[in-house]
Amino acid sequence: LGRKVIIVNLDPANDYIPYKCAINVSELTTVEAVMQEHNLGPNGALMFCMEVLEKNVEWLTNKLEQYEGHYVLFDCPGQVELYSHHQSISNIVQHLQQEKDYRLTSVNLIDSFYCTSPTNYISACLLSLSMMLRIELPHVNVLSKIDMMKNFGKLDFNLEFYTNAGNLGFLMEHVKGTAIAERYKKLNSAICTVVEDFSLVSFMTLDIQDKESTLRVLRMVDKANGYVFASMDATQADMMELVATPDPFEAFRSMEIQDKYLDDDNEP
Repeated sequence: LGRKVIIVNLDPANDYIPYKCAINVSELTTVEAVMQEHNLGPNGALMFCMEVLEKNVEWLTNKLEQYEGHYVLFDCPGQVELYSHHQSISNIVQHLQQEKDYRLTSVNLIDSFYCTSPTNYISACLLSLSMMLRIELPHVNVLSKIDMMKNFGKLDFNLEFYTNAGNLGFLMEHVKGTAIAERYKKLNSAICTVVEDFSLVSFMTLDIQDKESTLRVLRMVDKANGYVFASMDATQADMMELVATPDPFEAFRSMEIQDKYLDDDNEP
């Protein structure tokens, strides 16, 4: 693509890194070392490591200064609690934005397997909404491994229902089978109402092996963080109008993805 890119590993529990990272948080702290030193479990040690990084955020920013003008990819830990109620990552993000003028976008990867269960999908929507409100960044939610979707079983609705994340109340008709599911049906219904009322959550799909699918996500991220507008000679109003203009072909793309990755017996 002709851009200078670096990857920053911010996961102190990542023992195997399948890419070349320019900056590695393991140089500062690791989960294994914290577990041994402070007698903590894996999750507690991970939170401790992120607090260490927060307190030493200048270590990170000093290293980033060596790569001025680069497109930076931050590979963050996947533990939910770091985004649902822990504050360190949010504080690090705010520091990078406010003190160093970084234009960041959060890319939230959700396994498409969760679409096969109404309650799991509702949980994924709630988690995505919680992250969007807490991290306070332009946010791109992605259903990953879409190429594996047909192996997970038949969906209750077509793919567009899950990417739009609207009318979640219809899922309640499919919450059945276990006493626990029935017991918490009203709670799930209330969660659906909360997600719908905010009207913030939607998903893109990603097949990492497919170049067009990957580029579609990249274009959305570039639009969210403003990278796509960097070389444009346009007013702020023109840019806002461009961002707000819906893609007239999005519905056709959803149908194309449905036909490519889902079984024909899924209801349209």
